[in-house]
Amino acid sequence: MTAFCVFTAKAQGQENSYTDTSNSLLIPKLSVLIDSALVNNGMVSYRLLEIQAKEANLKSKKRYWTRNFGIQADSRYGTFDNYSTISGDNSSINLASDTQQMNYNVGFYLKFSVFDVVNRRSQIKQAKVEIAQAKELVEFQKEEIVEKVIRYYQDLILKQNLLELKASNQGSARVNMEMVEKGFRNGLIPISEYVRISDMTSRIATDFEKAKSDFFVSKKLLENLTGVKIN
Repeated sequence: MTAFCVFTAKAQGQENSYTDTSNSLLIPKLSVLIDSALVNNGMVSYRLLEIQAKEANLKSKKRYWTRNFGIQADSRYGTFDNYSTISGDNSSINLASDTQQMNYNVGFYLKFSVFDVVNRRSQIKQAKVEIAQAKELVEFQKEEIVEKVIRYYQDLILKQNLLELKASNQGSARVNMEMVEKGFRNGLIPISEYVRISDMTSRIATDFEKAKSDFFVSKKLLENLTGVKIN
């Protein structure tokens, strides 16, 4: 007597960025995961800080010309000799005196260098190019992260659906194996059929364990990338 084994499988669809299967994860919307991944990515944060540093450097180079302007001031206190001459009709008188006083001097200066002007323009241009490069790199890294989140997101949904399918198959296989064992013990099923179905049940159990492992790995990868705990 030959026993026919029927294995049922159930696959659930995707709706509004959430999975709807029993005992499944409530996965946040893709847009939420992308935003979280961009905020929590250390390299993107580093690149943004690098842009701020380069912008500060540009401001510094723009102000560099002010070093050519300045104010000088000094003061001196001491004894100063004063000389004067009084001239008359037939003679002149020389007078000498000394006084103690405080003298102050204040002045402005301007240094003009053609090299500084040319070099300043070159440095400012270079600083602007470096900022543009840094911004382009940030956008490139953001695009890479978005693509990675999308891949991980879709992979998790796929692994979850496969796990549901394997779980359903395993449940059906166990029920069927119990029926086969009873039939075998009662002499209704030959040993060859019993061995075949037992081997099939073992393969289904192995596939389920592998699907479960793949599912948890996929979940963990997405959590690590986005910083969002998925329950």
